[in-house]
Amino acid sequence: MSRPDKHELSSLSFNTLSVHGGNEIDKTSGAIRTPIVMANSYLLPDDPSTMDWSDTEAPSYTRNSGHNQICLQRKLAALEGGDDAAVFATGVAALHAVFFTFLKSGDHVIVGDVTYEAVWRLFAELLPQRYQIEATFVDMGDMDAVRAAVRPNTKLIHTETIANPTTKVADIARLASIAKEAGALLSIDSTFTPPPFFRPLELGADLVTHSLTKYINGHGDAMGGVVIGSKALIHHIKADALVDLGGTISPFNAWLIMRGSVTLPLRLKQQYSSAEAVAAYLATDKRVAYVTYPGLENHHQHALAKRQFASKGYGAVMAFAVDGDPDTQNHFVANLKVITSAVSLGHDETLIVHVGGSGRGGSDRYPPNFQKYGHLRLSIGLEDAEDLIADIRHALDETFGRS
Repeated sequence: MSRPDKHELSSLSFNTLSVHGGNEIDKTSGAIRTPIVMANSYLLPDDPSTMDWSDTEAPSYTRNSGHNQICLQRKLAALEGGDDAAVFATGVAALHAVFFTFLKSGDHVIVGDVTYEAVWRLFAELLPQRYQIEATFVDMGDMDAVRAAVRPNTKLIHTETIANPTTKVADIARLASIAKEAGALLSIDSTFTPPPFFRPLELGADLVTHSLTKYINGHGDAMGGVVIGSKALIHHIKADALVDLGGTISPFNAWLIMRGSVTLPLRLKQQYSSAEAVAAYLATDKRVAYVTYPGLENHHQHALAKRQFASKGYGAVMAFAVDGDPDTQNHFVANLKVITSAVSLGHDETLIVHVGGSGRGGSDRYPPNFQKYGHLRLSIGLEDAEDLIADIRHALDETFGRS
């Protein structure tokens, strides 16, 4: 039985793609799901002397590509609406692959002023110090500031769709226009907003990255990252950052993520719906100092979020703090019974982590409320919203005393 080809995949609905995209029936056993191929080498042709030893399209050596990686790449490209994809061992490896491939000494980059800590350090310290790559950190909600930051040597604009952890929203279509005018690439970390709820390529982004560890895997048991874009751009990434840097995803992790991605649209629908209910509750409890979530009408970019995400959902991550000092935040977290205190996000279980008011680069990166109280990053899982709200209410009662 043959599987859908690329043209046929593009005609399928997202739910159907989630099930069938990239999957191959095993010719040896007849298994209807792609098996784990735990090989690091593949059979060479009769005359290998004419081979391209850096080929990433046909399996030969798993550092370049293997069966599970190829199947996962095919699926993720289809889900995101891209031509091709490159998968890596982690989300940070995927991000670094973009920067390593398309930047050289003397280039300039515009980066969102609130971004993942590893990206912040890469552009604030490592890349400038070691490779003389200049970076300007800009409020991606201020298009005038972004335009003003453009230089003749600007080669890349990089941001997150919803910034971690402040939930600042980037206007992808306007950023794409600015990048095109500047002759620069637009790279989007869309980990907080995976498809089908948002596809940055449709609004003009050149490259989209995801930490597959988060929503696309969804079960907290595998790590991976992906870059998705045009065939030409992904070819460069595979040739430079995959083959010769070696941040390859393992076959087992690729298989786990392939399995987890089958339920992606169902999980996101539940998580996004519950997140709106939890955020609405937090916004009404007077013991909560603040809550920031794009789905709340008082979020300063709610109108943009509503327009950009077409009311499909506003993500399942929010930041908030209870009214008190760091010890009070810790006491609140300790009183939670259903919600788990742990890093990461996008898991099947709801996760919370208490972070101080500042990160790398100083506290001025964050809004005043974040600086005053610190913040609790809350990633909503698959539990019933009513149970999560009851858990939060109980923890608040225990922390502040029942009123």
